Amino acid sequence: MITIKNEHEIALMKKAGAIVKDALCLAEEKIKPGMTTYELNRLIHEFIVKQGAHPSFLNYNGFPASSCISIDDVVVHGIPSKKTVICEGMLVSVDVGAMKDGFHGDAARTFAVGEVSAEKRQLMEVTKQSFFEATAILKNGMRVGDIGNAVYNYATKFGYGVVREMIGHGIGTKMHELPDVPNYGEAGRGVRLVTNMTICIEPMINLGTEKITFDEIDGWTVRTADGKPSAHYENTVIIKEDGVEYTTL
Repeated sequence: MITIKNEHEIALMKKAGAIVKDALCLAEEKIKPGMTTYELNRLIHEFIVKQGAHPSFLNYNGFPASSCISIDDVVVHGIPSKKTVICEGMLVSVDVGAMKDGFHGDAARTFAVGEVSAEKRQLMEVTKQSFFEATAILKNGMRVGDIGNAVYNYATKFGYGVVREMIGHGIGTKMHELPDVPNYGEAGRGVRLVTNMTICIEPMINLGTEKITFDEIDGWTVRTADGKPSAHYENTVIIKEDGVEYTTL
């Protein structure tokens, strides 16, 4: 069921979103060559807890950490590890969720660690911009297909692969709610977006093929099928009468 939030619920979602925003700002500040993804996750976890919130991802369907940290060819759901060291030149995607007073916020960023290649930097920038290409056109009465169409058309102009299996989603008292929000689709089709609907839009864009693989051992890690880098950018947004409002920016 799709839930439309009232003003009180929107206010609570903004509080959760602000915690997620600040957790990602902390990650951007602290990330550096030589640290492990385990250490970065620990800092994020401690920050969220200090805000009186709960890390949404921790133990969610069995996920063992408070953030997903995905490096280079890992598209999403990278599990933080003491064995995974962040190095100069990597793209590191950090996905964070926080629940405060019963409502969730969710967002992701891809960070360049030190000097990265020109092709990695462009991938990161295009992925971010594909998100804003979608939100720039949104308002009450538009369709979910308009989101995916905008993301897909922008990213594919650069020859990139748009991941199909991993998608955005509704959000509220549950981390994942309806509607599904794919990064591809036909404009003017799909679920109608109405004022005070809250959704996560999250382009996952690959440098090469759109195809991905799922790790059969850990059950979580998603990688590009060709081993080329991927980038991820996400925010929780509120559909408004004449646009959108961001809770995690």
